[in-house]
Amino acid sequence: MLSIEGKSDSNAHILDENKFTSLELRQEEFESIKNLLIALLPDYYVDPQSIAGTLARLGKNAAAQKLLTKIPEVKKIRSGDLGEVITTDYIEESTNYTVPIRKLRWRDHRNMAMRGDDVIGIAVDLQRQSIKFLKAEAKANKALSRKVLQEARAELDLYEGLPAPHALGFVAERLRETGNQPLADLIEKVQLVDGIRTNQVEHLLFTFTASNPATLQKEAFDNYDGNIKQSSVGFRVVNHQELIEGVYQGVIDGLNN
Repeated sequence: MLSIEGKSDSNAHILDENKFTSLELRQEEFESIKNLLIALLPDYYVDPQSIAGTLARLGKNAAAQKLLTKIPEVKKIRSGDLGEVITTDYIEESTNYTVPIRKLRWRDHRNMAMRGDDVIGIAVDLQRQSIKFLKAEAKANKALSRKVLQEARAELDLYEGLPAPHALGFVAERLRETGNQPLADLIEKVQLVDGIRTNQVEHLLFTFTASNPATLQKEAFDNYDGNIKQSSVGFRVVNHQELIEGVYQGVIDGLNN
């Protein structure tokens, strides 16, 4: 876990059930979080068991090459991927939701963005057969703008604010393939038979930026007038581009050595 809340100065604002949180990484924590991300990132691209199997059968060089072919080369894709990784880690560390599928492992091409909701978190009680969804939009931009925030709001509001049907179907199929049949069945039942209600859904807008999120992002948070519970988190890293470059170079250097 990255423990970004413990490594950041924070400020929170609560409005009814909705919460806006501004986090700014402390400069003295920069190297720590960079090294944690270098260690964490490979698991988001390839299942560790798959890497272990390749290592056992074909050796270290083949395992390294397998992972290298998954690492994006395009700066924009790297930025977006790292934003999703940090968002997923935040969800699993700081909320009651888990993210059971690392969707980047199923990307068609390393230099293409994936479609659908950025991250879907799930909170489930299998005994009661109840489930809640966290629909998360991750934005990784050096400088935030109203346009970026409006795009994020539009994505969250698609499908009446509910998770995209194709995104939920993707999660259910991947869960089935990876052996989590009970959760796959429950998602399918809720989606196709019961129907998902707005009180089963929460939204998270997570930004990873060099900008101060306490301005435009706070404004966007205050302007929300819907009926789905909202969380808005702005994670500011002053050396935003340096962190992205350092993490990917660190992963590549480790694989090449």
